[in-house]
Amino acid sequence: MSELRSVWLQELTWEDVADYLQEQDIILFPIGSTEQHGPAGPLGVDSYAAISVAEDTARKTQVLVAPPLWYGDSPHHLGFPGTISLTTETLVAVAKDVIRSLAKHGFKKIILLNGHKGTNLAALTTACRGLHEYELPDVFLALADPLFLAKGISHIKESVEHHAGELEISHVWYKYPSLIKAAKLPDTQVDVRTIMSDFVHNDLFGKGGDSIEVFWNSAEQRKFAPSGSFSDSSKASPEKGKIYHEYMVDNLSRFVEWLKKYDGIIGND
Repeated sequence: MSELRSVWLQELTWEDVADYLQEQDIILFPIGSTEQHGPAGPLGVDSYAAISVAEDTARKTQVLVAPPLWYGDSPHHLGFPGTISLTTETLVAVAKDVIRSLAKHGFKKIILLNGHKGTNLAALTTACRGLHEYELPDVFLALADPLFLAKGISHIKESVEHHAGELEISHVWYKYPSLIKAAKLPDTQVDVRTIMSDFVHNDLFGKGGDSIEVFWNSAEQRKFAPSGSFSDSSKASPEKGKIYHEYMVDNLSRFVEWLKKYDGIIGND
């Protein structure tokens, strides 16, 4: 296949896309959020995370990337100016419509890349399972998330990782250095275990133990995390961000290369 003029779908003509589909049927779909990330991180942290990993994976494997979705399921951050949230139902509907459109034109292998660690997963899982079961049984759908894609490299952090944590701030600092306010990196940690019980873990990448999901609203979050940050990100650095980013790109690229060879229904001999 000839080298792509751009890996971004929106930068190509329809004829470019038609030519691509003659030889390849994989596309990445990055999904993030626009929500507060404390005093040091931009509102688009989660979107930049998904965009950068998708873009570098696509360049490495020569596949396409759909335009990113900059909005996610973020109601608990609405206590902070700039946050824009979709309802869970809206996110399900938007994800389904994007997937349906891509599938209609011949994209048969679609990988969703969620940068809004964990929180978008309910909607995106619902969308993918429903479509694959009832509408698009011949379309391969997968969902990647840093919480699972980067577990093997999380030991590089020096603090527990939660919202606006060391790893995600480092990631954006590496890829988009002008967007991080380094002088405002917080060195305090919200103790969610004290606030929400021992069944809620402080570290999203920690081994932890038994857990129970506790939900909080935007007013409650503004009280227990007045700066918007849950995490000590004072040890964040572009160097850590590079290691974290490249690890995820390598993992996702290996999956894409496997998917290029995959031809059939899961479970077939």
